[in-house]
Amino acid sequence: MPLYPVSVSLSSYGATLVRERGQASFLPLLAQAGAARAELREELFAAPPDPQALAGAVRALGLDCLYSSPLELWTEKGRLDAALAPTLVRANTCGARWLKVSLGHYRAGCDLGELALRLAGQPVQLLVENDQTVQGGCIDALQAFFTEARDLDIGMTFDIGNWLWQEQPVDEAAQRLGRYVRYVHCKAVGRNDDGKRVALPPEPVDLQQWQRLFRHFPAGVPRAIEYPLQGDDLLAVSRQHIELLSRLGQPQEERQHA
Repeated sequence: MPLYPVSVSLSSYGATLVRERGQASFLPLLAQAGAARAELREELFAAPPDPQALAGAVRALGLDCLYSSPLELWTEKGRLDAALAPTLVRANTCGARWLKVSLGHYRAGCDLGELALRLAGQPVQLLVENDQTVQGGCIDALQAFFTEARDLDIGMTFDIGNWLWQEQPVDEAAQRLGRYVRYVHCKAVGRNDDGKRVALPPEPVDLQQWQRLFRHFPAGVPRAIEYPLQGDDLLAVSRQHIELLSRLGQPQEERQHA
């Protein structure tokens, strides 16, 4: 039985396969493998989804659900993106309790009052992730936003691997932003044959680093697999990595007796 709740981003099974089979088809696999949460990916819907069917499948399998959107919260003009409102509705109708977006072009003077009104009474909690862009992947910008938004019900998705795209120190990011973290994306990062950064499954050295980072996050924070899950037996592979991530953040003395 996993110790701490683990989510699986459905992008982990490969964009092509997920678009072909549909995201709903992977939900029973996650439940059987011991996942606590499914992360739906808006960009991987090959056609508009049936939200009632998705929500029903999530409930029937006893899964929590998070809806991930590539939406940037703040536009280049420093305005709240109007697409936030319908995206919140889509997340809710798909059965999600959380919506994950990127920060976008937040800067001092952005109107948080409009954001507060948009989130008032919402059943879906907003999570803002550090992405791979200059505007949304830097520690200073995210700290400024979360400091100003501290009275709003907004959490952070801390993506461990994404900091590398803007060459941000991940340990410093965890120290400065750890108090806001409500969800953690886990992925190791390497380079492909073209020299581009890509997500990879963790090696022992990565797990050691992640264990260190989790000391700065709330105890038992949900963590997500966002790296390739591949093999002939996807159930066995998924179960193995869910068990692996479920132990992150466990005190050392407990790990020794597990």
